[in-house]
Order: sequence, then structure tokens, then C-alpha cells
Amino acid sequence: MIEITNLVKKYGSNVAVNNISFTVKKGEIVGFLGPNGAGKSTTLNILTGYLSSTAGNATIDGIDILDNPSEAKKRIGFLPELPPLYLDMTVKEYLGFAYDLKRCKLNKPKHIKEVCEVVKVTDVFNRVIKNLSKGYRQRVGIAQALIGNPKALIFDEPTIGLDPKQIIDIRNLIKALGKEHTIILSTHILPEVQAICDRIVIINKGEIVADEKTEDIAKSVISTRRFNVKISGPSKDVLDYLRNKEGILYAEILRDQRDIESTSYLIEGQPNVDIRKPLFFGMAEKGWPIVGFENVGLSLEDVFIKLITKKPGKGRSQIDSTGKDEKNEDVNQEDQQ
Repeated sequence: MIEITNLVKKYGSNVAVNNISFTVKKGEIVGFLGPNGAGKSTTLNILTGYLSSTAGNATIDGIDILDNPSEAKKRIGFLPELPPLYLDMTVKEYLGFAYDLKRCKLNKPKHIKEVCEVVKVTDVFNRVIKNLSKGYRQRVGIAQALIGNPKALIFDEPTIGLDPKQIIDIRNLIKALGKEHTIILSTHILPEVQAICDRIVIINKGEIVADEKTEDIAKSVISTRRFNVKISGPSKDVLDYLRNKEGILYAEILRDQRDIESTSYLIEGQPNVDIRKPLFFGMAEKGWPIVGFENVGLSLEDVFIKLITKKPGKGRSQIDSTGKDEKNEDVNQEDQQ
């Protein structure tokens, strides 16, 4: 449905987007992530026809956005970070204006009514937009993106500035829209991506650094395995054992201990090494029972930081394999002991 091929955008000698390629299939919700200045907004502006590219192509439903912008834009609904609302209009007037602006051919009253029912703004249909809450304004912005029933929807920070309930409402709305539309969601709120998206594309310094299914995104970093292990035994001796155990890359005592008879440890195995059986037999030999064992995957936040942080050879901001800042490692170890 959406295809970007070898896309390049330069501003003089500055390369904002550097030869990126990815596709979004019909009915797929893709999270498009990256730090500030990574090239996200530039890519979205090219995709929606607001900017031209230096090289490469962007197509919507097989139609090139630069070669045939009118036809391509008919297939796109776009909600920018700041919704393009006319605050002195009523919701009815604004959606009617959007309908006319898009030269929509569908039955006007029926289509606008259906859109309002989908985004749940029917109860404020005759109210002036400036008198609506921010949550309702976002819904009205989504409503204008739906006018004309486009095949692809592009949302840029759709929940920014909303309260927790409004965020949940907008997330549920986007998930529901994903059943009928192809969606690109650009946001800085990582839990939002995990809750909504089928796939995640991460861009950094104008280049794509990850493109994976949401559940597989941790594989973009490294195939280590992390566990939360609860062990009944002398904590200092157990920690020393874990840190010297073959196959274990990292071990630390977890804070917030509530069980006085056992201690929880975060351990990480070396890549492609299954440490569970050796650890079981090792603890049994020491007489330290394992009373809990839980797999702990890398969070999306861990993955994101790892992918966008350039790891220097020696530096105070170096990120280790657990996603933690190594400059505090020695202090943490002394505290734990």
C-alpha cells in the first residue's frame, strides 16, 4: 500500500534522509520512531506531498506522490502534530470545509455523519472547535483525515498533550481504524507503539536502523537472554557465584525486596547460550534453591536507546548490554555488595 524506495532528501550539504526504503502492507499499523532530527517528519512530509525528495520514490497504492500528487493524496489521510483546525468553525462547518477541499464525491451528509460516529464527535457536532477539549480537538483532526475514506492514514504524535483517559481513547480509535486502513503512526511514546503497532521502523540520522515486527524488535539489538531469578541463599555469595558463572554476562541484585527468605537477581546470558539448566544444577549443588524464574525481554525503550546511541570505544555515556549506563556500573556493584 505504501512504498518508499531509496528515498533521499538533502538541504544543501545536510542529508536529512539518506537512501531509506520500507513498505507498509494493506491493513498494517506501523510505528515510525526516531529521536528529534532523525528524519521522521521529513519522510512523512515527502510521503504526504508537502516536500519533494532529492532522489528516490514514495508511492501510495502504486501511485507516485510526485508524479501524480492529486491522485496519490486522495488515498492519504494525514493528521500532523498540530491538527489543522479552524477554531472559529463548528465541527459541522469544519468537516464540511474539509469535504469540499478534498473534492470528495461521497454523499456529503451521510459520509460526514459516518465519520463523526466512528471518531465519536457526534455529540459536539454543532459546537465551536475552540470550545472543545484537546481530546475532542484531536478527534476532530482525525475526522478530517478520514474524510474521503482514504486507504492510508498517517498520524504524527496523535496523543501528545492528552490526559491518560484521552490517550487510551485515541489509541483504541487508531486500533479500530487499523481494521479498515493502512496506518503509519509516528510518536515518541513508546508504550503507545507496543500497544497499537504490528511493526516498528526506527530511523536515526536519516537511516533506518531497525524494521521488525513489534514482538521481534529486540532481535534488532542482540540475541541475549535476560531473567529475573529468585534464589534462597546468602545474597553476597549468590551474586559472586552468578557473576563468575560461565555463560552469564551480567548479574545484579534487584531492589524492592519483599521476600526475606530469598533474593531476586537480574541475570543476562551470553548470546545464544541457554543458562537455565547449568544454573539450576549449580544452585542445587550449592544448596541454594531457585524459587522463581522469569524471562525478562528487553523493553522497547531499551531497544530504542541502544539503536540510536552511538557506542564510543571509551566514554562516560557508553551503553552496556543491559541497556544501562556503564559509568555507574562500579558504584552499583559496590552498593549491592
